[in-house]
Amino acid sequence: MKPQVITRRDFLRDSAAATLAGTFLLGSGQRLSAQTTKTTRVILIRAQDVLDDRNTINVPVLNQMLDESVATLVNENDPLQAWRQLIKPDDMVGIKTNRYPSLSVPSELEQALKGRVRDAGVDEENISILDGGVLEDPIFQKATALINTRPMRAHSYSGVGTCIKNYIRFIPDRPSIHPDGCAELASIWKLPIVRGKTKLNILVMLTPLFHTSGMRVSPQYLWTYKGLVVGTDPVAVDATGLRIIQAKRNIYFGEERQLNPPPKHIQVADIKYGLGTSDPEKIELIKLGWQEGALI
Repeated sequence: MKPQVITRRDFLRDSAAATLAGTFLLGSGQRLSAQTTKTTRVILIRAQDVLDDRNTINVPVLNQMLDESVATLVNENDPLQAWRQLIKPDDMVGIKTNRYPSLSVPSELEQALKGRVRDAGVDEENISILDGGVLEDPIFQKATALINTRPMRAHSYSGVGTCIKNYIRFIPDRPSIHPDGCAELASIWKLPIVRGKTKLNILVMLTPLFHTSGMRVSPQYLWTYKGLVVGTDPVAVDATGLRIIQAKRNIYFGEERQLNPPPKHIQVADIKYGLGTSDPEKIELIKLGWQEGALI
């Protein structure tokens, strides 16, 4: 699939740009992102046939999406060599998944990730796939490499559930991070158990949830987007997913409909914690595969 690079001009034409800026702004006069000239690469890959009419996953297509996105991310033609750039044979690898009822990371993706980690040379006994229990798991306790994956969904505490938020399981007192729309989620990424260890972030947008009025996943607010957003920078990955979610909300409701609460943790992760970039103009977005209805 030929990659499509989104330029600054393309972004400025994006009808969701003004909405995104309104979502990210925390106060008058505050810059949109930390000052840097460096861009970060994010891959959006979609495939029309990754899901059938019943949303059953086509495993070979999903595996191809994963390999192609990782290879493109690291500028490598051979997917296996791409994975070997991220994961070393002597790594202890924790795959942080998300198993929220009604909208979990598909087991097919979990197994694809585990398979590629093994292909990179890691012994199976040095790989663990968990959502809860990461603080007690010996592999996660000693991990030298983490892979972070979760579905994108509207969230009643943080505006959206994102890759940044997926590490909330690495603190014992999760409610302590809930105030102010979970604005301080990025602080978790500075803890020794995860700091500097994340090699890949995958925001699953096969059937994302674009609206919620509580903790329940309402089927009418799920849509078959059939995509993955992939990158090494969790802030850029989440900011890209947020643009798509916001565009979908505007279309569905027929007006600009902001998330409530606002997902301020994405910009706070950038400006306060320096975890990555939330500024679309500093994100090199490469689109692969099916383009219809991409919304970005």
